[in-house]
Amino acid sequence: MADQEFIICGAGAVGSNLVENMARQGFKKFTIVDFDRVDDHNRHTQAYDRRDVGQFKVNALKSRIFNVMGISLEIVGKKLDEVSAKKLFKKGAIVVDGFDNVESRKMVTECCTSLGVTCLHVGLNKDYAEICWNQFYRVPDKVKGMDVCEYPLARNIAMMAGVVATEVIIHFLEKGEYKNFAITLGDMKINAM
Repeated sequence: MADQEFIICGAGAVGSNLVENMARQGFKKFTIVDFDRVDDHNRHTQAYDRRDVGQFKVNALKSRIFNVMGISLEIVGKKLDEVSAKKLFKKGAIVVDGFDNVESRKMVTECCTSLGVTCLHVGLNKDYAEICWNQFYRVPDKVKGMDVCEYPLARNIAMMAGVVATEVIIHFLEKGEYKNFAITLGDMKINAM
């Protein structure tokens, strides 16, 4: 399992916590795609600290994972679009969509479907998270109001989503079975979908 390659789309609340958790579980081959910089408010929900503020997220995450686990991440520090996705996504790799916007999630969904690439979507919305394989996934409607990833108390749901996603990936690699989950903090339940 440690040799499985992962392409993680997004290094925010979902991506940064997921990569750290997966690296601590023994996974070693990651390519991280994100164009954003670490803002001070990102420290509430993401795996960054004060020293990372102002850095590109991919650079800060690469440094953190190397310092914590001695693993060197491959990084792509630019915005993922349909053209670059089709070059980057490849059979044999597992794409993990951790983007926080509908347009990017739709693009990842369509590219993975057209290329026949395995993809797991891990997303947050208010007090809700979902972990869902591409063939069962429906791109959510655009949400109005505050982005859940920007809400300081969303760290618990982001961390839970990362942990459950890691377990879903391990189960898939060991048994070849697709499991999908919804997590709600309001009633503290993790339910199969």
